[in-house]
Amino acid sequence: MSSNNSISDKIKITLQYIMPKHAISRLIGKLAAAKMGWLTTKLISMFIKSYGINMGEAKLKNASDFDTFNNFFTRELEEGARPIDEDQKALCYPVDGAISQQGDIIDGQLIQAKGFNYSLTTLLGGDEKTAAPFQGGKFSCIYLAPKDYHRIHMPMAGTLREMIYVPGELFSVNPLTAQNVPDLFARNERVVAIFDTEFGQLAMVLVGATIVASIETTWAGTITPPAGKDVFRWKYPKTGDEAITFAKGDEMGRFKLGSTVVSTFSPTMLNEFVEGAGPGTVTRLGEPYAFINTP
Repeated sequence: MSSNNSISDKIKITLQYIMPKHAISRLIGKLAAAKMGWLTTKLISMFIKSYGINMGEAKLKNASDFDTFNNFFTRELEEGARPIDEDQKALCYPVDGAISQQGDIIDGQLIQAKGFNYSLTTLLGGDEKTAAPFQGGKFSCIYLAPKDYHRIHMPMAGTLREMIYVPGELFSVNPLTAQNVPDLFARNERVVAIFDTEFGQLAMVLVGATIVASIETTWAGTITPPAGKDVFRWKYPKTGDEAITFAKGDEMGRFKLGSTVVSTFSPTMLNEFVEGAGPGTVTRLGEPYAFINTP
């Protein structure tokens, strides 16, 4: 890396520490939700061109089909655009994106980047009992770039048992920030969804970031904004008419503007991740990236 790039990167990181990240993010969120007619269409067209987005796989294909930028950003895909692997032993990627890190949870720590680890317990909201089922298990962290499809789907079938809102910062979650800001995913605002599965527990952590206008789930709608100062928990029934169950591949949430999903898995749930997959590997919703241990 050249000295000029090094200085530029340091400036980018320093600015993130000092700028009013929540205020900027909420302002951009309001603009992204606004119906501005031709201006909205123009902004979407520029975004499509700038990021090379493939609208051929979207259900609605033209910039003018979306009345707000948020509706464009959380656009649906055509049916069949992301087939879900039918092998019930296959764990599927929950999103389009790129692997940031994945591997074993060792001594309660997850790898963020070279030289940086972060706490499983802190990531899941600070309760050791919540984190206990995942100690010694595996994790996967996937970064969604602005060009990616931004709906989040289930990597395996499960029943929702708990949702946790965890307040925090709104640092960017791009690779540069991950390599320079300690405890990034455990310090940013996030929504944790914990599921019971046939093979153990699964946690899906939807991590907020700079200019992420909101985090939503399919069962509760918008969780943030507004931002809070306290951890909130919602419990759900495991059985009965009010139980919330998902098949593999079902949509479970969405981001308005890009962010990161961290998944954690109970010990013995998974075999090794797909050979060759690691930091930088492109992910596609529905494709297998590990196989479930079954009797």
